[in-house]
Amino acid sequence: MTPEEVVAQAKRLGCRSISYTYTEPTVFYEFMLDCARLAHQEGIRNVWVTCGYINEEPLKKLCRHLDAACVNLKSFDEEIYQTLNAGKLQPILETFKTLKREGVWFEAVNLVVPTYTDKPEMIKRMCDWLVEELGPDYPLHFSRFNRAYKLAHLAPTPREILLKAREIARQAGLKYVYIGNIYDLADAENTFCPGCKKIVLEREIFEVRARHLQNGKCEYCGTKIAGVWS
Repeated sequence: MTPEEVVAQAKRLGCRSISYTYTEPTVFYEFMLDCARLAHQEGIRNVWVTCGYINEEPLKKLCRHLDAACVNLKSFDEEIYQTLNAGKLQPILETFKTLKREGVWFEAVNLVVPTYTDKPEMIKRMCDWLVEELGPDYPLHFSRFNRAYKLAHLAPTPREILLKAREIARQAGLKYVYIGNIYDLADAENTFCPGCKKIVLEREIFEVRARHLQNGKCEYCGTKIAGVWS
């Protein structure tokens, strides 16, 4: 499909946004950029789902047409980043900083891999960095690992490790912390108001079951909920 065909198809289907993902969209950067530019002209939003490995200048160019980004922060240790991903940590951290400077809403995802990225001290360092360098309002999603490919010998991430990671993140000051890839954990995907602590968005997998927001604010206490709202 050409960029024109992608945007035309989105319009026909009534899509309010286009997500660039699977595989890494930076691989098809030029195509993504052309699609995003045309989508904005038609009032359609753009979402970038990425590992975050990109140089600053092309990212800044893309940011002109981005409305949100989901960035996978694979680890908070250089050696583990190299072992699991054949990449480096620092460029990903710079991507987060660039997105913030350019005014693009983003959320971070951290896959909690047993024996690699499940260490409490590493999770604490990561969360402290997110709060200190980016602020407490950007969401962090901890994803449960499920055995696959070269890590098929590992067991899925234990529930107690995911709950501990969420506790560490909240104690660090992050206001919006979620647990994903697990479907029988209470409140794993719900958004809580940082003011009154009531649920403002109740989710189940891909479905929003209840919404208690008015103009981006908690309908119970009026606290502003960080995010991109219609």
